[in-house]
Amino acid sequence: MQDFDFDLQSIQAARELARRGKVAANQIAEFTEEQIDRILRHMVEVAEANGEQLARMAVEETGFGVVEDKVFKNHMASGLLYEQIRDQKTIGIIDVDEKLQTITIAEPVGLLMGIVPSTNPTSTVLYKSLIALKARNSIVFSPHPAAAKCTQTAIQLMCDAAVEAGAPANIIQGITLSTMAATNELMHAPEVAMIIATGGPGMVKAAYSSGKPALGVGAGNSPAYIEATADVHAAVRRIMASKTFDNGTICASEQSVICETCNREAVIAEFTRQGGYFMSEDECNKVCALLFRNGHAMSPKFVGRSAQVIADAAGITVPAGTRVLIGEQHGVGDKWPLSYEKLTCVLGFYTVSNWEEACDLSIALLQNGIGHTMSIHTESKDIVRKFSVKPASRILINTGGTQGGTGLSTGLDIALTLGCGTWGGSSVSENVGPRHLINVKRVVNGIIEPDELVARDELFAKYHPELARTRGHKDAACCASAPAQAATAPISYSPGCGCGAACAPVTAPAQADKPSDAVDADELKRMVEELVKAFRSIPE
Repeated sequence: MQDFDFDLQSIQAARELARRGKVAANQIAEFTEEQIDRILRHMVEVAEANGEQLARMAVEETGFGVVEDKVFKNHMASGLLYEQIRDQKTIGIIDVDEKLQTITIAEPVGLLMGIVPSTNPTSTVLYKSLIALKARNSIVFSPHPAAAKCTQTAIQLMCDAAVEAGAPANIIQGITLSTMAATNELMHAPEVAMIIATGGPGMVKAAYSSGKPALGVGAGNSPAYIEATADVHAAVRRIMASKTFDNGTICASEQSVICETCNREAVIAEFTRQGGYFMSEDECNKVCALLFRNGHAMSPKFVGRSAQVIADAAGITVPAGTRVLIGEQHGVGDKWPLSYEKLTCVLGFYTVSNWEEACDLSIALLQNGIGHTMSIHTESKDIVRKFSVKPASRILINTGGTQGGTGLSTGLDIALTLGCGTWGGSSVSENVGPRHLINVKRVVNGIIEPDELVARDELFAKYHPELARTRGHKDAACCASAPAQAATAPISYSPGCGCGAACAPVTAPAQADKPSDAVDADELKRMVEELVKAFRSIPE
């Protein structure tokens, strides 16, 4: 048998994954809410049972983060996520508006492609698998090469759990022959309906350039402003808890701290008390030389590393128990490297005179992570209002960026794909969940006869009286004087508007409380369900 180059083998394997995934997508599209919930519950049980193993594998393979934090991250992406989405309506009829005579129906998207970052490999698989199946989709993953083993283990665990609970075979798959060619092939596969891109800017841009609908996220560069009225102790505690969680690998974590001249000394003292180390200019330069390459692109070698590991590598001495390295900055841009994203235990530090300067500085910092997240620590509602206009999709008040942005400590949806809106070149500005992974269609009943629109439109008559008189229905006077059909009335398929002999139904209504051919809300639901079944029986 002829041997093929590895990249050609990977392309063929990607095509086969797409074909199998499409078959699974077609099959799961027929599943009921009860079937889907049974599958999700079993997936969560398996994810929770293997959360620690997956966390250890991820840290051992990538070197990023903290095992204990990754265990909680896996829990967040399975158990906590399920509790949040379990009652969301994503299947069949999800809303009935009797007033507008509209039924809203959810249909699956189909086969999804999920791009997995090396910073959150196993938790991303758990999260995307659950939201995909909640919406009755299949999914195929493209793991990051630096986290391929732990990612593939998570994929297999989720697929086996889903199939054991009744899901179709190949409902969750992943590329095993990892090449850029395979990822590119999958992005452009005709079977793939949508891409969920979580990763570096290059990969997200490629997803949006694929010609497929994509949900992608931009880089985060979240500033945290400790305003004059803030509780400094509480603010620093929240920032430290956020920045040190999994060694700063969550993109919503703080990247810079802004304080005011009036509370600068108190902020510095509190950070020092809680394990922050303020570097000298020379020490900061040494650390920046390690962290960044090719300008402000971060070196993977120091992503998700502890402050002690970074300090040792830079040859600087820090006190025992140092949790975060802090470098004072006096501007934004290439001359100030810590003004860029740092997914590790290092913070930039700024001092301003007032909230107006903090406002300008926040906007400047957000240009390097525009649309993502920013945090404010304040007791002033007026300051919150002023900062609510900043170009960030998540403006967090008195909480940590990591926990707040992902929905752990706030009312936001729990998610690991955080949209940045059009500010950041993203198609979504929300935390991505199952409701972003459905097609929504509406079955609507006519509530006004098309040729009576002008005659019934009082607003049109107000602005265009002559046209209203000349362009109205031939029976406009009759129709205009008649009361409109009650919006809450049952849907009737009788012709006419019910205004008298000129527009009377062809057959008289039965002697009952409602016309014999009227359809109430429950009957309409049954009709729609029968139509949906009929449409599905038609071969593609």
